Amino acid sequence: MTGTAAVPQDHVVLVDVHGHPLGVAPRAAVHTRDTPLHLAFSCYVIREDGNVLLTRRALTKRTWPGVWTNSFCGHPRQGEPVSEAISRHARHELGMGVRAVEEALPDFRYRAVDASGIVENEICPVFVATADGDPAPNAEEVMDLRWVSPAELTSLVELSPWALSPWTASQVPQLGRALEHHLAGVS
Repeated sequence: MTGTAAVPQDHVVLVDVHGHPLGVAPRAAVHTRDTPLHLAFSCYVIREDGNVLLTRRALTKRTWPGVWTNSFCGHPRQGEPVSEAISRHARHELGMGVRAVEEALPDFRYRAVDASGIVENEICPVFVATADGDPAPNAEEVMDLRWVSPAELTSLVELSPWALSPWTASQVPQLGRALEHHLAGVS
């Protein structure tokens, strides 16, 4: 769905290879075997003790059900600042707020195909944020969670990347010390 037609409430912003908006499409209809390039984001939430929140995707998720991944991710809506989309998704998926949101990987992009053949094809900047409270996950989004140290997260990616979402396995090595620097900057 593009052009001047009514914008569906739950949609993704379709983009060209440079990230320029082309229109919108309903989120429920866009993830197929031929998913068009669209805008998303990933966020890693850090507690005051330096641990990073990993979540396990609910079994009802259309793509990568039951797979461990970053704290949360989502799609900004047309005209919605990414910072507002991050706050909205943190509340919806994790039942918590986040603060001190920082962009860590502004140019991250990936394409991956899950076991069912569904394609993710996203320009997906990566953010790091500080937890503002304890998570109370939405069971439709998250089936489990775990706080891990940045070193444990790095080891997990190195030793068993197949146990993680493909975007997490690709993002973590690129994050480098951004997780530790974030905590130092907000302490």
